[in-house]
Amino acid sequence: MAKILNKTDVVTVGVGFTGGVIAAECTRAGLNVVGLERGGYRTVDDFMEIHDEWRYAINYGLMQDLSKETITFQNNRGMRALPMRQLGSFLLGDGLGGAGVHWNAMNIRFFPYDFEIKSKTKERYGNKLSNDYLLQDWGLTYDEIEPYYTKFEYAIGTSGEMKSPFDGKRSKPYPMKPLVKTKILSNFEKAAQKLGCHPYMTPASICSDAYTTPYGEDLNPCQYCGYCERFGCEYDAKSSPINTLIPVAQKTGKYDLRCNANVVEVMKKGDKVTGVKYVDTLTGEEYIQPADIVVLCSFVMNNAKLLMLSKIGEMYNPETGKGTLGRNFCYQVTPGATGFFDEQMNVFAGAGALGVSLDDYNGDNFDHSKLDFIHGGLITMLNAGSRPIGSNSVPKGTPSWGAEFKKASVYNFTRALGASAQGASLPHKENFLSLDDTYKDAYGLPLLKMTYNFTKQDRAMFSYLSEKIENLLMAMGAKSVSSKPNGENYNIVPYQSTHITGGTVMGRDPKDSVVNNYMQHWDADNLFVVGAGNFPHNGGCNPTDTVGALAYRCAEGVLKYNKKSVSLV
Repeated sequence: MAKILNKTDVVTVGVGFTGGVIAAECTRAGLNVVGLERGGYRTVDDFMEIHDEWRYAINYGLMQDLSKETITFQNNRGMRALPMRQLGSFLLGDGLGGAGVHWNAMNIRFFPYDFEIKSKTKERYGNKLSNDYLLQDWGLTYDEIEPYYTKFEYAIGTSGEMKSPFDGKRSKPYPMKPLVKTKILSNFEKAAQKLGCHPYMTPASICSDAYTTPYGEDLNPCQYCGYCERFGCEYDAKSSPINTLIPVAQKTGKYDLRCNANVVEVMKKGDKVTGVKYVDTLTGEEYIQPADIVVLCSFVMNNAKLLMLSKIGEMYNPETGKGTLGRNFCYQVTPGATGFFDEQMNVFAGAGALGVSLDDYNGDNFDHSKLDFIHGGLITMLNAGSRPIGSNSVPKGTPSWGAEFKKASVYNFTRALGASAQGASLPHKENFLSLDDTYKDAYGLPLLKMTYNFTKQDRAMFSYLSEKIENLLMAMGAKSVSSKPNGENYNIVPYQSTHITGGTVMGRDPKDSVVNNYMQHWDADNLFVVGAGNFPHNGGCNPTDTVGALAYRCAEGVLKYNKKSVSLV
């Protein structure tokens, strides 16, 4: 029998960047907020002097325990879906702060084109894609979301430069100057310029200088230690929810943070939600947390799963095309190549988002008239810091073991540089999320099932971007280049990107969306669902900046609803 707790104004499910934004904004406005995080508690102090590549980068110390909660996967509906038993293609974060603790901190905006992709594509190219692609506008324009982008970039601190000619208009410059431009990045920049491209320092939520956020949280300059992605930052230099947002809510005295609290159901009565049921993962006890407003702030997959388990919304049916929950699931294509050079370079020092990027082949920044795809991808060379276990690039033709392999590994460790792209992913009617009818999690609930495969659009984009990357590396002076193969089918291994979107998409019409443009659920006006799941398609860069912007938009919606208790659109 679940114990019923005292009612609160707002309860958030998940405490990462989105949960942190909601908590900070709502508590500062005077609301009482309960934050439920299924992982354990942690602070910056937990990462002091622990640069343990084996623990964090190889054995995924900050990631989800798949023996308790995982997904099943199939390429198409004709396959048998099987559980993902080992992390591979994407990494699901766990613990307070979520993936915002172990991210690389590239903090990049989507283009104006992205938010009106269906309208703008049709205007320029006509009906370029088949009806199998579920392309749709977002229900917000870039101009409408721009103030929220700015608020998020300042709230967590972002280093960058206003140099790209393809960017949408900005109301303010970046809060900090860009990170240090190394010799490696200067060489890449010159090569890109030689090819007629427009490179710029990658926007990074890593401090180039000491910085105090608008909330009054102090951050420190980056030490360029090379331990960002898959690691927590002990220097308070890489922005994360645990050093920028969660402390803000805690200082108000109106925030009740509960870790090891796994939410298993959103409670609903009539056209309202009444709270959530959760399990204490340490004791196994069940609780019901009543609330006036519920905000789902978890990862893409968990937000969708909770709505499905709670029977809130209509499940997407690929046979009929009806329903919205689980629809428009998107990933990214990730072409890349490694260049091998004669010159030795300092690859040891770096930072997760220390890089030079270019958008010449991203969005609709180039003519797609004669191409078999639309959109594109951000191309980046990162100087992230090469670590000894995970960095082992050797040229094609090198034996995979033995003396020659060891010799090539040692020689090329400081002579190999990688460049990669994040290719946009467009929604297809056969790519979706649903509940598995066979496998269950540790709490006896159905696992989420992911049905996904690359499309003709994806493979054409992959080939196009691969050629551009190879050209850039050769222009840098690489003596040889090894490119990532263009796979016919998506495979859930090896690691590709954790940039997963869709399933709970936003829009102006309940016929093609789960939430409105305040992230307010169409079927329950006191339920909000915020995260990358709101994206109707995935863009050609990291999703975090857009997630943060939507979180601030959502927080505004929650506060408006608290005053009026009505639908906001």
